[in-house]
Amino acid sequence: MEMHRSKLRVSIMTILYQINMYKKNKIDYQVDNVIKEVLEVDNEFVKEIVYGVITHEQELDDMANKYLDGWSINRLGNTDKAILEMGLYELLYTDTPNIVCINEAVELAKTYSDDSVRKMINGVLDNVLHNEINE
Repeated sequence: MEMHRSKLRVSIMTILYQINMYKKNKIDYQVDNVIKEVLEVDNEFVKEIVYGVITHEQELDDMANKYLDGWSINRLGNTDKAILEMGLYELLYTDTPNIVCINEAVELAKTYSDDSVRKMINGVLDNVLHNEINE
């Protein structure tokens, strides 16, 4: 059974959240094991995004920090950081239409973050789209 990508993004957010917690607490982990804990079926979309965010984390965080006015991505909660990194990765490195990348991140933030963080995520992704991609 094929899962809808919106549901898969919730799983990706959860996986990135867990990995971030493991890193902060200096707990060893295997990415594939974290993915399997969250998602019972093998899914290439999930693996692509999770491994992509991990591989490009410094670039994504630097890009976020460029547009986080007076903030840094490390000040965001783990959930918010996961949503923003996933949105940035999809926007910069995948074929997903730009508007879908932004809308999906904003929808996750509506559900899992507060309104100010949702606006912040929307603003960062919108700025990246207009200043980095559509230059």
